[in-house]
Amino acid sequence: MSRRLSLPAGSQVTVTVSPTRGKAESPRDGVIKRSGGGIGLTSPAPRHSLGGAASSTVAMLQLSPARRSGGSRYASLDGGAVGDSAEFVHYTVHIPPTPERTVAASAESIDAPAPTAYEDGGAAEVRPPQRSYISGTIFTGGLNQSTRGHVLNTSAASSSAAAAAASANMSCKMRGCDMPAFVLASGAGGGGPCDCGFMICRECYAECVAAAGNCPGCKEPYSAGSDTDDDGEDDEAVSSSEERDQLPLTSMAKRFSIMHSMKIPSNNGGGGKPAEFDHARWLFETKGTYGYGNALWPKDGHGGGGGGGFAGFEEPPNFGSRCRRPLTRKTSVSQAILSPYRLLIAIRLVALGFFLTWRIRHPNPEAVWLWALSVTCEVWFAFSWLLDSLPKLCPIHRAADLDVLAERFELPTARNPKGHSDLPGIDVFVSTADPEKEPPLVTANTILSILAADYPVEKLACYLSDDGGALLTFEALAETASFARTWVPFCRKHGVEPRSPEAYFGQKRDFLRNKVRVDFVRERRKVKREYDEFKVRVNSLPEAIRRRSDAYNAGEELRARRRQQEEAMAAGTFPGALPEAAAVVKATWMSDGSQWPGTWLTSAPDHSRGDHAGIIQAMLAPPTSEPVLGAEPAESGGLIDTTGVDIRLPMLVYVSREKRPGYDHNKKAGAMNALVRTSAIMSNGPFILNLDCDHYVHNSAALREGMCFMLDRGGDRVCYVQFPQRFEGIDPNDRYANHNLVFFDVAMRAMDGLQGPMYVGTGCVFRRTALYGFSPPRATEHHGWLGRKKIKLFLRKPTMGKKTDRENNSDREMMLPPIEDDAFQQLDDIESSALLPRRFGSSATFVASISVAEYQGRLLQDTPGAHQGRPAGALAVPREPLDAATVAEAISVISCFYEDKTEWGRRIGWIYGSVTEDVVTGYRMHNRGWRSVYCVTRRDAFRGTAPINLTDRLHQVLRWATGSVEIFFSRNNALFASPRMKFLQRVAYFNVGMYPFTSVFLLVYCVLPAVSLFSGKFIVQSLNATFLVLLLIITITLCLLALLEIKWSGITLNEWWRNEQFWVIGGTSAHPAAVLQGLLKVIAGVDISFTLTSKPGGAGDGGEEDAFAELYEVRWSFLMVPPVTIMMVNAVAVAVASARTLYSEFPQWSKLLGGAFFSFWVLCHLYPFAKGLLGRRGRVPTIVFVWSGLISMTISLLWVYISPPAGAREVIGGGGFSFP
Repeated sequence: MSRRLSLPAGSQVTVTVSPTRGKAESPRDGVIKRSGGGIGLTSPAPRHSLGGAASSTVAMLQLSPARRSGGSRYASLDGGAVGDSAEFVHYTVHIPPTPERTVAASAESIDAPAPTAYEDGGAAEVRPPQRSYISGTIFTGGLNQSTRGHVLNTSAASSSAAAAAASANMSCKMRGCDMPAFVLASGAGGGGPCDCGFMICRECYAECVAAAGNCPGCKEPYSAGSDTDDDGEDDEAVSSSEERDQLPLTSMAKRFSIMHSMKIPSNNGGGGKPAEFDHARWLFETKGTYGYGNALWPKDGHGGGGGGGFAGFEEPPNFGSRCRRPLTRKTSVSQAILSPYRLLIAIRLVALGFFLTWRIRHPNPEAVWLWALSVTCEVWFAFSWLLDSLPKLCPIHRAADLDVLAERFELPTARNPKGHSDLPGIDVFVSTADPEKEPPLVTANTILSILAADYPVEKLACYLSDDGGALLTFEALAETASFARTWVPFCRKHGVEPRSPEAYFGQKRDFLRNKVRVDFVRERRKVKREYDEFKVRVNSLPEAIRRRSDAYNAGEELRARRRQQEEAMAAGTFPGALPEAAAVVKATWMSDGSQWPGTWLTSAPDHSRGDHAGIIQAMLAPPTSEPVLGAEPAESGGLIDTTGVDIRLPMLVYVSREKRPGYDHNKKAGAMNALVRTSAIMSNGPFILNLDCDHYVHNSAALREGMCFMLDRGGDRVCYVQFPQRFEGIDPNDRYANHNLVFFDVAMRAMDGLQGPMYVGTGCVFRRTALYGFSPPRATEHHGWLGRKKIKLFLRKPTMGKKTDRENNSDREMMLPPIEDDAFQQLDDIESSALLPRRFGSSATFVASISVAEYQGRLLQDTPGAHQGRPAGALAVPREPLDAATVAEAISVISCFYEDKTEWGRRIGWIYGSVTEDVVTGYRMHNRGWRSVYCVTRRDAFRGTAPINLTDRLHQVLRWATGSVEIFFSRNNALFASPRMKFLQRVAYFNVGMYPFTSVFLLVYCVLPAVSLFSGKFIVQSLNATFLVLLLIITITLCLLALLEIKWSGITLNEWWRNEQFWVIGGTSAHPAAVLQGLLKVIAGVDISFTLTSKPGGAGDGGEEDAFAELYEVRWSFLMVPPVTIMMVNAVAVAVASARTLYSEFPQWSKLLGGAFFSFWVLCHLYPFAKGLLGRRGRVPTIVFVWSGLISMTISLLWVYISPPAGAREVIGGGGFSFP
């Protein structure tokens, strides 16, 4: 497989690997040796044994002539024939010494024999290089810069076979043994002692030879060193079925075997024990065909067949119904609840119709303006309620079956004899931008919970996007990777939940529950102590970085001054006449004495938040495909006993995309798209999970539950699986409705019964090809009245998984998903292939990864209803090793200019142009015909933090509402949706863009009661019985609907009421400001900018008082002006109206009660807001309440004096007025 480097036109890159610090080496260090017909790869030292600072290391890549394509240049690593006039692309990599610890170059690593190129007859023959270790190298590059590699962690490797085996993770596979594997010399093949590749140490090898002489892996006799095999050594060793299950099935006989072989004893075994007869081996060697059970029937005598799938063999029968069992199940809400719920919606709708009709037909001639405003607001409220209620007609519940998932994808099969996991890969994205507002310790806990997730290690990769390019985040992630080597095995050994250390150690419940291992308490205490030290190291990083940078900068100033003095003395200038030394740039330094390529503490050119190079660092290299079992602490040097525990860690990558002035980086959406391209080149998981830096994995099996929906019947039409957001650190009363349960447990469950929930920005598993802008394999168009006429579309040619289809149409199955233009017209294959570079960019490696990701994300062929599937066991293969060329290509796709003249952000990836890019991205997918799924797990899948401070909460709501206004005024408005979106789904998305405009009418309606009380007029001329009855019906039906929603969603009445209160608070504060900002952007083009929401760093040691300290902080904001005004006006109006009615000769109590009732309704909804303004309970001075009462009484009496009640003016004017 060739890898291609995509570079800007005209750029020159040189390949040089140097362990010295400083400037680039001379070009001759990276000369590519060429002879006659090809280009060789020369390296004086293996990649894994780079020496110390004193040594010089040169590595050369095998390059072919660069060919021009459009405006880019591609360099292939295939090493084809080269002419004398061929052009070459040179690539430079600088490798300084280890930053954290000084690695002395051992004699073995320095004197190790290097692979050399042998020239014979003009051809260069190269020894295959050792496995590439890039996990300790930070790669940087970008606009007008050469790509550089900076080694941060190296390991001196021995040239002995044992060291090579250890570096390649070749340990003994015998159960209970983890000694280094026995590796033969190169003359014998350079592998294990058996041709099957089963790795075994010398001690176990000697025991096997002494016992029966057979390999434990393939049951074949070990070779005695001669070319002839001894027929007398063909007997297998006697082993139990349990031991046999633990050994891999590597021989061809086991590969084609479905059942374990039946052992028949004979009389020529060693030690008097009868040997065994292997039916599977006999069937394979003799092509036996006596039926299903032990082997597959060959098709024409001898089953060869070169095609894919089961070509050449008849398919085996379906033994059992394992493949027929569904991975998920969908259940509707009980009809005893749902039917009354729908009936009440209909009744309230009819009551609203009669109520509005009566209101329109009975105006108030005494206050027409008051009547007109109130009727307008009430009509809008009825319309808004209808938009909110219609999508809730079909709520459903879903559940996943993890046992079926394990049976189908993780048990040995004919195609997967070793039982390797056949689950597709998942790339997890974590985004952060500012370490000051998003503490590194919070991000570290999220990363640790991802690394410890219950998912195949080799199928999981984690990417951290640091959009600020801060050294603090980088070094905190390095510390996290180090601590993960202790935390992840501890979680796997004891099955702890949750797997975020801060959340786990902060639990209030008994940690000994369901724990049976005797060493749990001791190891938990050790890990807790190690985590406390880890927190101290992470929290001290800012000060350590500042002190280190100050020391290095002071040294640079001294050297600059000394250099200036030496130059002056050489020129004969007196020391007193020396000019002042030029100011040295205050750089930020890494621990190895080199300057940080990202953002500096003191901004400088090429080192500021909006101007720095792209950075990629693989903190943890991709793991091996075979499990690596740990050992006791004395042997492994670890903190806990990991005997029998897989100690592998998923790949962990630090990414900071390039930023340059003059380029629009598109905030979080641009960072996520950079991660999509980077992950496609480095791991290319067909599914993507994105999380905010403060949302950790609370349920380690959440990823498996998400895969159940993606891999079940109909899963090929699912674009993403959205998990509900759950929050921690919120006050027990949830004053500002931070849990937002009405949205996540009511609205989202209801949308799941339509076309699927909307994407809410975090906790979502995506199908990669859906993010690439491709259409689903099947879609349904809805035409006619309310979309009742359905037209099914098959956007791919269905292949029903038959044998002939797999044999004859294998190329067709590998085709990409359909590409459609903006008018949903499907393009042919030639047009689609021609559009790929223009749509996705100039990286040929990225374009080539698209079809691979699409194939790996398919359903299994035996899945019911699967039109295009993949064979079982197709993903049970090792992942390709990660090398420097791959990371260099990843650097090129995160450059600031890569997205120019492409469709990234317009059709592909996260969509640009809105501060709520998440909603727009999900809307685009639904608009193409995709479906989504809402996965509510029994144990919360993810948990995060929410701003509990009033000001932060209002600014968060302001950002969401502004994004909704942008959606309403854009082409993403649901009014312009395609026929592939269901009618009720359109209504739900239309409501997303409409709800901020309700705030305009809500502001008016909250002021109307006060105006009514001040003026003495009411919205109706008199409290008619019809008016009261209709109002009572509307109110009662609303309360009953709330109770039924509480019943089928599982929320509480208090949570529903808190949501209603904050709806009024947000509608009178943040939503009007959002409408104003949206209109300014649409009309005047004023750009909208928001500050990042601060993430709490966790509770301190002060208990609950400190945990909720931010709740009582009062931070003034302009958003607080409208609610404060409304509260004051309504409070004063009630006092004024009460005083007027009391002193009136003809009191009108009906108008007072009507106005006071609505004012009380407004004040009750704004009570949490008023409580937040008062600060901490019990700390408000009493004089505040005294003065508030005096001011209200004074204003009331003044109003009575200025505008006295009817019939009392003569008394007041005659001087007879007196206070009571």
